[in-house]
Amino acid sequence: MLRGRNIVCSGKEFSLIQTKHSQVRMSDVEISIIIPLYNEEESIRHLYESVTQVMGEIDRGYEIIFIDDGSTDTTFVRAKALHKSDPHLKVIKFRRNYGQTPAMQAGFDHAIGSVIISMDGDLQNDPRDIPKFLEKIEEGYDIVCGWRKNRKDKLVSRKIPSKIANWLMGIVSGIKIHDNGCSLKAYRNMAIKKTRLYSDMHRFIPAMTSIIGAKYGEIVVNHHARRFGTSKYGLSRIWKVFLDMFTMKMLVSFSSVHGVWFGILGTPFLIMGVLFSIYSINLYLKIAVLETFPIVIPSIAILLFFLFAHMLLVGCLTEMIQKTGDTKRKDVGGVSSFEV
Repeated sequence: MLRGRNIVCSGKEFSLIQTKHSQVRMSDVEISIIIPLYNEEESIRHLYESVTQVMGEIDRGYEIIFIDDGSTDTTFVRAKALHKSDPHLKVIKFRRNYGQTPAMQAGFDHAIGSVIISMDGDLQNDPRDIPKFLEKIEEGYDIVCGWRKNRKDKLVSRKIPSKIANWLMGIVSGIKIHDNGCSLKAYRNMAIKKTRLYSDMHRFIPAMTSIIGAKYGEIVVNHHARRFGTSKYGLSRIWKVFLDMFTMKMLVSFSSVHGVWFGILGTPFLIMGVLFSIYSINLYLKIAVLETFPIVIPSIAILLFFLFAHMLLVGCLTEMIQKTGDTKRKDVGGVSSFEV
């Protein structure tokens, strides 16, 4: 019988589908492969067969976790059908589309292998690269990133923005990775489970894990042109990447002293407030008639001091949240069972 659980994690509800009588023992799983899916009904069987073929050749205990990110086609139905005949396969379904990062986080949360492999579900990543990742991890790396050196994507909408973004990420984070956007990566379980991902932070995993001192490496991987469907990304995501880059810089550079970050951001307001105050006092002393004194200048000075104080208070608030809150992702909702 096929069973599932409705789970609410960090405000995101999803179902975990698993068979009651045919689960792979946790002690047998060495490698977890997590694959987010969104409207990939034509790709899913080809993907499943290629991954299982590679893992069969490796001959190590494994599990495959499909995360259906609220697909509107038959992706989940087909994943569930594959699951019925293979105890290695788990299926997680989001009630609606949340994005690739929450889908990957759900996969990380449920992965039990000592090594976790992430990859896209559109057949552009090549499962035959998995053995190379495992060899690289065994060299002592905590994270191994794939580099799509010969990328099979459109030049203007994908390649050029990606090159610019990777260059900026290297400057901002200090971590020189050729291809941050490649989903094909390998992680040690203990490293990735200590890292909290949200928004679109899956692109910044090497930088985010640098907080815990993770050692990262990189290998060249195969990349194929999309065979089915259409890309879920375009130029519209550029501004979101820039905003996430700003957030990532704050988290990495001020991971233990967030208040300092807001203090730095508020310093220009303090300086301008002092300058406006000096100018206002000097102007007041020179004016003979009080009625002609422009009230707008001291008002601007007061506003700037208020903005500086506001930034300091926000910094204090972030420090309180960091001290009292848990930086790891937690379940915040209930769990109920159902049968399908």
